[in-house]
Amino acid sequence: MVYFILKRLIQSVFVMLAVAFLAFSLFRFVGDPITQMTGVETSVADQERLRDELGLNDPFVYQFARFTGDMLKGDFGFSYRTRQPVADMIASRIPATLELGVVALIISLFVGVPAGVYTALKPRGVLTQTILMTTLVGVSIPTFVIGIMLIFIFGVQLGWLPTFGRGGTVQVGGWETSLFTIDGWRALLLPAITLGVYQLTLTMRLVRAEMMEVMRSDYIRFAMARGVPMRSLHYKHALANTMVPVITIIGLQFGGVIAFSIVTESVFQWPGMGLLFLESIRFVDIPVMGVYLVVIAFFFVLVNLVVDLLYVAIDPRLRIRDVT
Repeated sequence: MVYFILKRLIQSVFVMLAVAFLAFSLFRFVGDPITQMTGVETSVADQERLRDELGLNDPFVYQFARFTGDMLKGDFGFSYRTRQPVADMIASRIPATLELGVVALIISLFVGVPAGVYTALKPRGVLTQTILMTTLVGVSIPTFVIGIMLIFIFGVQLGWLPTFGRGGTVQVGGWETSLFTIDGWRALLLPAITLGVYQLTLTMRLVRAEMMEVMRSDYIRFAMARGVPMRSLHYKHALANTMVPVITIIGLQFGGVIAFSIVTESVFQWPGMGLLFLESIRFVDIPVMGVYLVVIAFFFVLVNLVVDLLYVAIDPRLRIRDVT
């Protein structure tokens, strides 16, 4: 197990370096931040002086080495737009994005897994066909359209839920959360449902396909011939083996929810990292854009490491394979 973890950690380091290099390289071509930081009254000499102070005239290799070296020391630099530390800006937005992603993932699991099991066990039922058609429509509609529809129905027409913002928040151990206030939950429901619809559909269809495959396997038929109760057969034996490949998708979904919450946060003006990234693109705030991509890559790497460890814990064959 120690060898397995060390191997994954070494791979993660190279992945993070590759992401940092790509982020730093691409953002050099999105525009000149000096033009966004200064006005038309700023002289060319002052612009060049500011460019020298920010190190933008240094060679690319030196800039990248300084960028990665500072990040390894925990120094993410300063925003070109606000002159605030990027670490503080990201840290203030992470709670909102994580809470949105976790609630969206929970919704997709609590609805998608039971729906997948039901549609697999009763493939020809009327309710199954209704669920499949509904989820097909849900996955075909873009996320921002779903968000706008929910805002129109529950925010504008019915007036039940707020349509923007995070609602009331409280400080819990230095973590600003909206999970302990009624206003926070009311503001969280619509964006979480919007973000969870696509993940729900993927979870349901994957569970359904895996469950149907497992139910056709020989050991399930042998257990049925032995008279194992159907409830135990479905939920103890078949579902347990079905969830093994689903774990990977769930892990990737969580990383995807965090990374691709940009559209949802923009529609609902949710004050998370995605909205901060959009604002940084608008003002060519290169330090914020670069650190954002590195943070998202870190989430993906961390989630994949956890998924690999869960795989090893669930399937003994992987432990034997890694040892040999």
